[in-house]
Amino acid sequence: MKKLLITLLALCAGVSVQAKTFSIEKSIQESNINKAGISISVRNVNSGKILYELNPHTPRIPASTLKAVTSTVALDTLGEDFNFTTSLYKTKDNELLLKLSGDPQFTKSDLNSLLETASEKNIVDPKAFYIDDYVMDSVIWGEGWQWDDDLNPLMPKFSSYNIDQNLLTAIVDPKTQGAPANIQLTTFYPVTFMNLVTTGKENDITFTRNNHISPDIINVSGVISSRQTQKIPVNSPKRYFLIKLEEAIIEHKIGYYGAFPQKKLPLSSLNLIEEIKRPINIALNDSLKNSSNLSAETLFKVAGGHFVKNTGAIKNSILMFNEYCKKNNLKNENIKIADGSGVSKNNLMTADFMTNFLVLQTKKENFEKYLNLYPTAGEGTLKNRMLYFKDIIFAKTGTLSDASAICGYIKTRDGNLVVFDIMIQDAKSSSSDKKATEEQIIRAIYNKY
Repeated sequence: MKKLLITLLALCAGVSVQAKTFSIEKSIQESNINKAGISISVRNVNSGKILYELNPHTPRIPASTLKAVTSTVALDTLGEDFNFTTSLYKTKDNELLLKLSGDPQFTKSDLNSLLETASEKNIVDPKAFYIDDYVMDSVIWGEGWQWDDDLNPLMPKFSSYNIDQNLLTAIVDPKTQGAPANIQLTTFYPVTFMNLVTTGKENDITFTRNNHISPDIINVSGVISSRQTQKIPVNSPKRYFLIKLEEAIIEHKIGYYGAFPQKKLPLSSLNLIEEIKRPINIALNDSLKNSSNLSAETLFKVAGGHFVKNTGAIKNSILMFNEYCKKNNLKNENIKIADGSGVSKNNLMTADFMTNFLVLQTKKENFEKYLNLYPTAGEGTLKNRMLYFKDIIFAKTGTLSDASAICGYIKTRDGNLVVFDIMIQDAKSSSSDKKATEEQIIRAIYNKY
């Protein structure tokens, strides 16, 4: 009788495992996406035990789920108390020095605040105005970024000179039927619009730029019936920043008309005029909740510079990542990081590495605070997805052409906290089909584990 009971229990356990496997397998089968193009890893947080896996060691394009890794490593290096600090100093020789931090949320208003304080302190007619921009190198786009994304407002260039998201706003207004539309910027920047837009009965306009011919000429073509606005990445963040700096100097009557040479901040003989501090959590939220590429790239590069105690550069950020893996016993031989945001198709990730990485974060004291950096259903990039999982799922999404991914944490029906990573690379299926498959798999995880 005892042997029979043991046999029955074993059979039940086998049926249970098969049922769990079948639910995910069924989601894949019904998706009509080639199974070979899907990687999945699911782990129990407490035990670290693998609950389900499919092609877990196959390197794939992680898209923006890479931000879960790069932003977390940046946080580990910089610390929770880190601030992006942009400071204005005066030397004993009546020189001004602006130290940049690369703050991805820095604005023209912040710049005005710095110069307004200088004006209030009667600092006028400085002999020189230096800029310390050594927080990051001069590489303003990521490795492997696509040339035809040059005007994509989600992929602006980034540098020490970040200001107003490095984006311009163009307004296109219709006129009388059949007449050319009117195009203007909301702020000054030396751009010429080749206006081929006519006023019609619909809105269908296109912006293009040929950087290899003239980066300061933007072609606008199509038809317009009502006012349209378009965000346009500046082709040179430094140039844009210096224009805004000159405007602020004139507005606050500082009395300086010279150039802005680079100079490293000296260690002495400086008086602080004013500084703008912005907590790291703002950039982290922007990176993980809103999937901001500008915030992610800046965080990763600045942290890399902090790690080597020098200028931020992607090579230094990769050294930082490798050291993080080494000290936490994470095997990263099949991982390649090309940028901080996941925009590059040169990035490679495995589902097994990602879930190991996510489990590691749960062992830290501030895990609950860390968890809330991710969007739950109804927030950020999950604003219109899986609303039935509000406060149950905390996940980072990713989308590139032919690739879709999602990773994160979910509290299952049985009360377990589970980590998961799903990556799909398939040229034949649409982005919406990939995301629908991800959601079916996540439902299976929630119901069965």
